[in-house]
Amino acid sequence: MWRKDKPLDVLIGSSSQFKGDLLTKGVARIDGSIEGNLQADFVIVGESGKIKGNVQSRGVIVDGKIEGNIEAQEVTEIRSHGEVMGDIRTAKLVISEGGIFEGHSYMKALREEERKDVVSIEDRVTKKKE
Repeated sequence: MWRKDKPLDVLIGSSSQFKGDLLTKGVARIDGSIEGNLQADFVIVGESGKIKGNVQSRGVIVDGKIEGNIEAQEVTEIRSHGEVMGDIRTAKLVISEGGIFEGHSYMKALREEERKDVVSIEDRVTKKKE
């Protein structure tokens, strides 16, 4: 799971637009717009971020908008300003109050060794308070 101390490998700023497919083995934060597919280890879509295309990742946090399908091995989190218009395949789906999801969700179970690496939302909140 992504942690705040992990560096960003790709940053699409709020005034930036990217057309085409984007692939990175690291963390991608999108505050601008992407028209194309995105594949990254972890994806964060900020409030001003928009993706029109499919997303493949270990984990996805959406506080902006995704028009396309999401395939996340571990977790997909739609926050209060987030919108997803498309299908989601993930092991864990979290939708905050105010978050919008229009599509189908497909849940898959994690193998035991994969569960050890997943950090729950509750754990992240507890660590922030400490």
